[in-house]
Amino acid sequence: MQGQLLYEYAVIRLVPRVEREEFLNLGIVFFCKQTGFLKCVYAVNEQRITAFCGEVDMPHLKSNLESFCKIASGNEDAGPIAKLDTASRFRWLTAVRSTIIQTSKTHPGLCTKEEEKLKELFEKLVLY
Repeated sequence: MQGQLLYEYAVIRLVPRVEREEFLNLGIVFFCKQTGFLKCVYAVNEQRITAFCGEVDMPHLKSNLESFCKIASGNEDAGPIAKLDTASRFRWLTAVRSTIIQTSKTHPGLCTKEEEKLKELFEKLVLY
């Protein structure tokens, strides 16, 4: 199909107790190599997070999520990872890690408009 763009995305998750493997979806990191599009969006619903896992250091959580977004957008103040090319930043953000902020496996798809698809995924997988 003409005009279709291959994209990849991963769900950003809060995993408060890694050993339990329980998580709450907080955001999406979305990448399209063809256009160089890389964006991260998230939502912090404090009531939902507290009900899910009790006490969480909300300022620290928000700071970590904001760092994800700064790296995705390549902000100069986001450190050396933010200076990498777009594909490398996406791969770094979606790398397997054992912290309370993790991402799902990456998932591919086709779309015509990256922003619209990102919004759709965010609403479906995070906000529902």
